[in-house]
Amino acid sequence: MALLDRFPKHIFSSRGWGLLGAGVLSLLAAQVLGRRDLLALALLLLVLPLLSLAGTRLLKPRFRVYREFNPSPVETLATTTVRLAVARTGPGSGHALMDEQLPSRFGQSPVFRFPARTAVAGSSRYEYQLRSAKRGQFLIGPVMAEFSDPFGLAVHRHAIDGGDVLTVTPAAVELPVTGLAGARGHDGVTATRIRANPSDDDVMTREYRNGDPMRRVHWAATARHGSLMVRQEESVTTPEATIILDQRFLAYSSGAGYVSGADAADGYELVSSDTFEWAVTAAMSISAHLGERNYALRCLDTEGEPAFLNSPSAPEPEADEYVGAGGLQSIAESLAAIQLTGLRRPSADAGPQPFDDRLMDKLSAHRLRGPILAILGRLSPAEAQSLAPAAGFGANAFALVVTDRTADAGPVLEILRRGGWHAVAVSAATPLPAAWSAFDQGGTPALSAAADVRRGAGGRR
Repeated sequence: MALLDRFPKHIFSSRGWGLLGAGVLSLLAAQVLGRRDLLALALLLLVLPLLSLAGTRLLKPRFRVYREFNPSPVETLATTTVRLAVARTGPGSGHALMDEQLPSRFGQSPVFRFPARTAVAGSSRYEYQLRSAKRGQFLIGPVMAEFSDPFGLAVHRHAIDGGDVLTVTPAAVELPVTGLAGARGHDGVTATRIRANPSDDDVMTREYRNGDPMRRVHWAATARHGSLMVRQEESVTTPEATIILDQRFLAYSSGAGYVSGADAADGYELVSSDTFEWAVTAAMSISAHLGERNYALRCLDTEGEPAFLNSPSAPEPEADEYVGAGGLQSIAESLAAIQLTGLRRPSADAGPQPFDDRLMDKLSAHRLRGPILAILGRLSPAEAQSLAPAAGFGANAFALVVTDRTADAGPVLEILRRGGWHAVAVSAATPLPAAWSAFDQGGTPALSAAADVRRGAGGRR
């Protein structure tokens, strides 16, 4: 038996290899002894495993697989429950050993037997859990099944479905309340008066209704209309915020290399870096922070295109406006598989350039309707000079410059600040809440204090 264990198990079982071995010995014995009965036995022992092998390859059992993730999509470090239902759709019976193929980051693949002891109406149900520390899209499955013939001689292993994609979104970090909202207030609403032609008195007044306070009576309109008129109520409108997410490879890469956002063995490698992962988390956290305050969000890249145009996980790649809980969920899914673009240095005539007129036109179309927040990689002084005027299109303008060397970002920050931006330089090690609070504290004090705390904690260790 120890000798048979050395033979491949994906073609014949130990019993099948045993019959083949016995058939070869019988064939040799028939040749030596000249016995025709041994020859017939040898042929039977050799043909039977081969027929079983052909049967398992040609007569594949057919199955239907249903796979569900709960929740789906799932945030990083959160657990999702995978529910599998497997049912036989073609003729056949017997048992099979099955396992779910998983990317290496999820650990060992779960193994189960079909049919399950709790099978109902021919459908076997299984359940297991997954968790990922990094964002991305991962193929879960297919289910691989190992089948054997009725005699247990040949073995065949093949996939019975195509698998399903699990989307892992970046988890938002809770941000402290700051003065970012500016004139629009911290409650996420702004009061405006409805204005239209032909005259201010007409559009700002309406007929008196029971319960209206007398202090709101508009006497000039009352005299003109001959009936009691009151000033029009203020209407609540949704405030807006624009998020600019820098996705340029050259802005985040260190030299010519990059750090992968997923294991290469998974087959779903993202072109990313530590600084870009920080930027993605910042974009998710800021979106959640503003979305909870009823802001409508516009997401753009540095060229004025929709921010998620090149994200394979984006539900609507060409969309750039997001409102409510549904919009926030769409942003999260879009950020799941976003990666760095433009691996080669762009030339002067290679189309739209970062921070050019196209971006300015997009910002100008929503001039002063809310804050502008830019999450940027490394900038050159020339790029900072091009971006600086954009601050004039927002009620407030905030820039997070994510770089490996924050000490070298001084000239760029100074250019942005002169243009009207509240600018802060951060690294991949900077706590996001500290970076966010720095906007209220002039840029550097909060970050310096956070760095001092980290250094002190490191010393105590």
